Amino acid sequence: MIGFYNYTVILTYIGLLSSVFGITQVFEGRLSIAFLCLVISGICDLFDGKVARSKKDRTDHEKVFGIQIDSLCDLVCFGVLPACIGYSYGFNYGLGLVSALMIVLGGVIRLGYFNVMEEERQRTSAENRKEYQGLPITTTSIILPLLYVGRMNVPAQIFPYVFQGFMLLVAVLFVLNISIKKLSNKGILILFTLGVLIFLGYIFRGVWRK
Repeated sequence: MIGFYNYTVILTYIGLLSSVFGITQVFEGRLSIAFLCLVISGICDLFDGKVARSKKDRTDHEKVFGIQIDSLCDLVCFGVLPACIGYSYGFNYGLGLVSALMIVLGGVIRLGYFNVMEEERQRTSAENRKEYQGLPITTTSIILPLLYVGRMNVPAQIFPYVFQGFMLLVAVLFVLNISIKKLSNKGILILFTLGVLIFLGYIFRGVWRK
């Protein structure tokens, strides 16, 4: 079989499968499960890079393969799944359609640019990346679930506009030329904890319902 098969890609694939399942749940009207899948994909993404770098004898082909599948999976997990969720809120010939299109387009541009610059960076430096240009696409796994959890504080008829508006804002931030510092281990731990709290919120606060 073509491809590379070792433990370094497991979390990336789990995150992808979680988001594809989340997309199916959007079609079934189970938005709470879809958002939970988004959180799970985000947690997987927090650690897949560290897992990959733990294999010290990776070949150059394995490293490039890892970069490519990470970006391809990120587009599905943090671009297509949020687009499906946002579109499901309605206004499908207006804000719902525009926000869904833009978050995927912004994600494609941001990930493509990242791949080009990362390949160049790795040719000239052995240091780990310290900052990103543009908002990382993976932040949708925190921003959008937090919006969903807090929806009870927004009038029901207004929330779809708020959610889709945030999707447009995030899409712009993907491609905006701003520098964002890469998370430290402490930052990763904080985000992981936040993801767990969101997960517990779904269970104990009864937001499994649509």
